[in-house]
Amino acid sequence: MTSKTIEVLSVSAIIILAGIVVIQSITNNRLLYVIGDAQQIPFLSSIINVVSQVQNQIAATNNYSCSTTAIQNAPSDTILNPYKNIALPSAINTQTTNLTSVFKRVENSVVQIISKTPNSNMQIIINGNPLQSQSARLGSGFVYDKQGCIITNNHVIDGANTADVKFVDGNTYRAKVIAKDPSSDIAVLQITDNFSPENLIPLPIVNSSSLQVGQQVIAIGNPFGLDDTMTTGIVSQMGRLIPNPDTGFSTPDAIQTDAPINPGNSGGPLLNAQGQVIGINTAINSATGEFSGIGFAVPSNVIIRELPTLVKTGTYSHPWLGISGGAITPELAQIAGLPQNYKGVVIGSVQSSSPAEKAGLQGLTRNNFSNTQQIGDIITGIDGHPVKSIDDLISYIDLHKSVDDSVALTINRHDQIINVNLALQVQPPSLLNNISQETVLP
Repeated sequence: MTSKTIEVLSVSAIIILAGIVVIQSITNNRLLYVIGDAQQIPFLSSIINVVSQVQNQIAATNNYSCSTTAIQNAPSDTILNPYKNIALPSAINTQTTNLTSVFKRVENSVVQIISKTPNSNMQIIINGNPLQSQSARLGSGFVYDKQGCIITNNHVIDGANTADVKFVDGNTYRAKVIAKDPSSDIAVLQITDNFSPENLIPLPIVNSSSLQVGQQVIAIGNPFGLDDTMTTGIVSQMGRLIPNPDTGFSTPDAIQTDAPINPGNSGGPLLNAQGQVIGINTAINSATGEFSGIGFAVPSNVIIRELPTLVKTGTYSHPWLGISGGAITPELAQIAGLPQNYKGVVIGSVQSSSPAEKAGLQGLTRNNFSNTQQIGDIITGIDGHPVKSIDDLISYIDLHKSVDDSVALTINRHDQIINVNLALQVQPPSLLNNISQETVLP
């Protein structure tokens, strides 16, 4: 090959590479990076030097180059958009900073709880006894005080007397269950291993009654065993009932949130934007067992009300009326000869030996001959407060009454308004009620 031929080929190569550079400069794609170390080859080195000069000349004529000076000199509350010459709202960065600050402040106070419960395998019998094994249950909790008390859900430690408490620094301590309330799904653990009180950082618990729909909330826990996980959302609604399939009762006045929580989050704190506890993440509404946009938390007001008694006695007694029922449907209103939008709670059944039975309250009955329902009592008020749904009734009794307190019920009995006074009793451990399986305890 002659020198003239080589020269022609070299010039051609330069022209081709220059064309690539032009295209690259126009489309802003970094095609030249694929040849990386080509500068070590003399022949290609000269070509790349020429190409670099062409590229620099082209780059100098357009405005797509990034400047680190612009980023360094930008205000701290401004996020630069490299594609448009505008600044995004500073509130975005401020919100992120606040969330980060809250997380760093509280992460050492949130723990992972590992409890083990015995299982019997009835399919494997050894010496006449079923094979025994243990299953581990993962949940979350948070530090209540410097004495080593940890708050969690009852269903996280249900069936266990002890549990392991793991902190974010990896330290794990054995703890014993010292108090539990299955009805409100609250439990208290006490660390029994040696620990340093100065390393325990209790989370402040504040009044949840002032929460409003739309307020930002933060959930921290261990979903699916992924420790130290933070999610955020808003208060979706207040005053929800959380059915408890283990007891048949419901936790009233629960917080509904769209902050993602999943199995393993149970017992962890639901926080406000200041990092204060406003609830305990407890349940999700899901057909699959995984988060679907609706989560529930036991409100902090329940924690505040119960903790002194729980820590002192190990249990908490709830007042009990002893009925099941629901809101009046248009069909039931028509059967009873009432206006279509009549408000109240139709008593479905009355529990045996309950205050309601002792006071003579009447539930639904069925006429076996005509196969129709006979409506009994309709509760329209309690202590002068209107009752529109079963939620109103349960919440009022649980939040404002105690065992042995008297209540005055306003009742519509066959279109006659009567007043019935009765004394509340201690709620039994459980009832065999049909609870919707859509509510899943994570």
